[in-house]
Amino acid sequence: MSQPRPSSRLIDQAVADALAEDLGAAGDITSAATIPADRMAQAAIAARAPGVIAGVDCAVAAFRLVDPEIKTAVKHYDGARVDQDDVVIRVSGPARGILTAERVALNFLGALSGVATATAALADAVRGTGAKICCTRKTTPGLRAFEKYAVRCGGGVNHRFGLYDAVLIKDNHIAAAGSVARALRDARKAVGHMVKIEIEVDTLAQLEDALAGGADIVLLDNMSIDDMKRAAARNKGRAVLEASGNVTAETVRAIAETGVDLISSGWITHSAPSLDLGLDMT
Repeated sequence: MSQPRPSSRLIDQAVADALAEDLGAAGDITSAATIPADRMAQAAIAARAPGVIAGVDCAVAAFRLVDPEIKTAVKHYDGARVDQDDVVIRVSGPARGILTAERVALNFLGALSGVATATAALADAVRGTGAKICCTRKTTPGLRAFEKYAVRCGGGVNHRFGLYDAVLIKDNHIAAAGSVARALRDARKAVGHMVKIEIEVDTLAQLEDALAGGADIVLLDNMSIDDMKRAAARNKGRAVLEASGNVTAETVRAIAETGVDLISSGWITHSAPSLDLGLDMT
């Protein structure tokens, strides 16, 4: 699967920061004490559970930044589905460097593959309905671009990247503004024609106000299945409908079948378990 990746500059910066955190001022004192400097080795990073891969570039960067003499051969690229024991990356070169980079490489690869795997589980569950799984801003600070990329690797789509690239009027904005209609009117006046405006509603009456106000996207927050069906019928394609709240592998299919366009999940980025991968010398 080909997906737009975070830039090489962003990858190198994030990986270098992680290595600096791990190495501190003294470096890898264990490898330096136990492994001769000229010792060469071969290793393989393999999946210990089935999943979807994301973060290969970050793992490769960890080895390269530790020692340019380390060679990597990628066997499964981002977006690939792997089974238990499938080799993802083969590594060869100075043994010290391989072991120094190991944990940072696995941390990025495991965490991002976990996001991709969680996303794929939901995307698979709604296949054929026309609904798409999307992420939120509930991401790890500093790693948003990577986690949103991992969502795409798992078959999902991205919501806004930050507060700067789209308007999302939530319940607290509505409370502060005074009403759905007023919040929409003021937002439309304040932003340019290229900026999409989404508004969150939790009742069908608010939905009618949102549609009358010309919202581009309406977020149906924690609505029942029946109310989401009614919302889709009333909408008649006027706005993009996004469902949010109580999204699980067990509920997502029924949500998708109501006729919504998007189903957003914060869980896929803030709580997805890392995919279990390990590095072993061969």
